[in-house]
Amino acid sequence: MDPLKILGSKARLEILYQLSSRDMYVSEIMEKVGMDGKTAKHHLKILEDSGLISSREEGRRKYYSLEREVILRISPSPHRRYEVQFPPLKTD
Repeated sequence: MDPLKILGSKARLEILYQLSSRDMYVSEIMEKVGMDGKTAKHHLKILEDSGLISSREEGRRKYYSLEREVILRISPSPHRRYEVQFPPLKTD
């Protein structure tokens, strides 16, 4: 999926921002971002399918983690650069 389409949603950007501080389960994300469960799961699926986040189940809760760095650069004239990068995952 096109990086701009992935990041083109305020809700998805907010989810990424929230996950940058710590892993969260679905109900926490819903509360922090202010959305219902169906909408949250839709956005989480897009982010997970893109490889930006991952999930794991612990008991009855599904936790989400930020997996990749997201870099967005926007430059004014005369360079007028607009760039989105998802650097490769680093393996140990």
